[in-house]
Amino acid sequence: MHKFYRDKLKELDERIEVYKIEFDEPIQLAEASVSLILNYLKEVKLYVLEKGFDKEEDEIYFFKKLKPDILSKLIYYNAIFKIESKKPHGSYKLIKKYLSNEQIRLKKYFDNNLEFYKYCRTNSTYMDQKYFVRGKHDIKLSLDTYFFESDHNFSTSHDYKVAKILANDLIQVYLEDRLSHLQKRSKPINHSNLNWTASKTALIELVYALHSQGVFENGNADVKHIAKYFESVFNIELGDFYHTFMEIKSRKINRTKFIDILKLSLARKIEEYEK
Repeated sequence: MHKFYRDKLKELDERIEVYKIEFDEPIQLAEASVSLILNYLKEVKLYVLEKGFDKEEDEIYFFKKLKPDILSKLIYYNAIFKIESKKPHGSYKLIKKYLSNEQIRLKKYFDNNLEFYKYCRTNSTYMDQKYFVRGKHDIKLSLDTYFFESDHNFSTSHDYKVAKILANDLIQVYLEDRLSHLQKRSKPINHSNLNWTASKTALIELVYALHSQGVFENGNADVKHIAKYFESVFNIELGDFYHTFMEIKSRKINRTKFIDILKLSLARKIEEYEK
């Protein structure tokens, strides 16, 4: 079960990475990703319904950890599609207010589910049998309406809520990024004449490598600040760079692909000068 799921998740992440190159606009990327994720979620569901679980611990692990991992991607990209498609055209203040209101929505969900946030963030397990075993829902445990409409053969009372928390973390990063980019556009920027022509993922890998080495401000520079600076200098919009970094981190092999290529290229250049 776990190998099947992780193989599917790896394959899904790789295809979304390709989509990020193909689609520059967030709406196009979100729409394509939602359709893709639905197909993968369907495959996983059929596998679960056919194979089942050998023991309750496996069922809890699937609905607490594995299913929310892929479901959170669906919630995230669906939210981005809605945010971008409903975003008003107009002044800086109008768009800023719209994005800020979306942040308020996230805060309300957090406030309304504070106890469950604490349960997840502290890796608690004492309620796992009620939260993550099918057929053991308790209406007194603050259930989302979504649960009553879902397929109870493939849902527990709280697997969606876990996915929602994971997705909201990514949405918050996305909104902060859009607000930062909006503020940057409202001010005159002195762009350089250098344009980054490699992939966005490659630049994000480089940004995180430099941040991890602490080369800016004696290691005190925030990764977001570094990313924004690179966007300005190289005339590129990195988008949700934190989410891309999560995908880099999930690579099974060659996590530092671009850094490795840089090292080899520099070594070859040095050898050429020594000839």
